Amino acid sequence: MALYRDAAIVLRTHKLGEADRIVTMLCRGTGKVRAVAKGVRRTKSKFGARLEPGMVVDLQCYQGRSLDTITQAAMLAPYGEQVAADYSAWTAAAAMLETADRLTEEREPVQRQFTLLAGGLAALAAGRHDSGLVLDSYLLRAMATAGWAPSFRDCAGCGAPGPHRAVNLAAGGAVCPSCRPPGSAAPRPETFVLLGALVAGDWATAVAADPRTRNEASGLVTAYLHWHLERGVRSLRLVDRGTPALPAPPADRAGAR
Repeated sequence: MALYRDAAIVLRTHKLGEADRIVTMLCRGTGKVRAVAKGVRRTKSKFGARLEPGMVVDLQCYQGRSLDTITQAAMLAPYGEQVAADYSAWTAAAAMLETADRLTEEREPVQRQFTLLAGGLAALAAGRHDSGLVLDSYLLRAMATAGWAPSFRDCAGCGAPGPHRAVNLAAGGAVCPSCRPPGSAAPRPETFVLLGALVAGDWATAVAADPRTRNEASGLVTAYLHWHLERGVRSLRLVDRGTPALPAPPADRAGAR
């Protein structure tokens, strides 16, 4: 067995036996890893509290055939503890962790996804921006890093310079009148501006958006995420996303066919 060390973000955990856990983590250099943490559910465990969802840790593991084994875990950033104090931040973090899990494959290097998730958790823990805005910004950037970068200004179909007035999930974002498929949504111009700001990290523009614009943008982000993942992110049900701006993904896919 090979011994390795890496920085990791805990995505989720499952009970194993009477005292162990299976921990799914996003590692900076190794990618997504599933490892056994032995004895962490015992009260005398030395690092059980460090292996909770949202924690950023420095790990040492043995690589196994199907599951690795965690031998050491040192805390790097206790985001899970800080975020848990705010319910809206906690639900946003849960959705971010689940999305990162869904967007990554085991043992595939995903340093950019690791950096995005760590930055998003840090922003939630700091509480400088609304948790819904942080979540939407993370979801858009994570999808772009995974290869599904949306366009909210130029036409996603032909590249015609924008701004445009319609958006279509299957097309990849904004669409011009020539490329606009039936059933496309027509968000407010302010919503396009907000979505572009969230992708670019323009927080001055993002925080200036009114609640109606934020709700419409959140609906579009959620629908775009579900379209590409082909099934919902369950943790998003806990987040107040406002009124969805687009139909549910199954209806969209039926229309696209």
